[in-house]
Amino acid sequence: MNEPNVLDDAVDEWLTVPGLAERLDLDAGKVRRILQERRLIGMRRGEPAVFVVPGPFLVPGHLANPAQPADPGTSARWAVLASLQGTITVLTDAGFSDVEVIEWLFTPDDALDARPIDALRSGRKTEVRRRAALEL
Repeated sequence: MNEPNVLDDAVDEWLTVPGLAERLDLDAGKVRRILQERRLIGMRRGEPAVFVVPGPFLVPGHLANPAQPADPGTSARWAVLASLQGTITVLTDAGFSDVEVIEWLFTPDDALDARPIDALRSGRKTEVRRRAALEL
């Protein structure tokens, strides 16, 4: 893995910590706490290297848990995809670095007939975690 061009083609939006804070309507300190809790992960990219997080890790607030969508009128505008943290944990436990986790999530998987991130965003957490567990 670890080929920058793979992610250049696979991830259409990268957000910095200030960009995440703005999108999530939180202060940068709370975004850093979300990163520290590993609800989100990111990597350093560019010259000079800046810490960024893939934009598709965020979803409209009412779809934070796509298996049980909430009322759009009562939800936050944007939220962290709820199923992401557990998937990150499974892959990290398998020995993946954060960059490798991101690459895995954005690489098409024939068994899922989708990229794992897209399957997570459509509510297919169990299938994705089953695939991730195979990496152990």
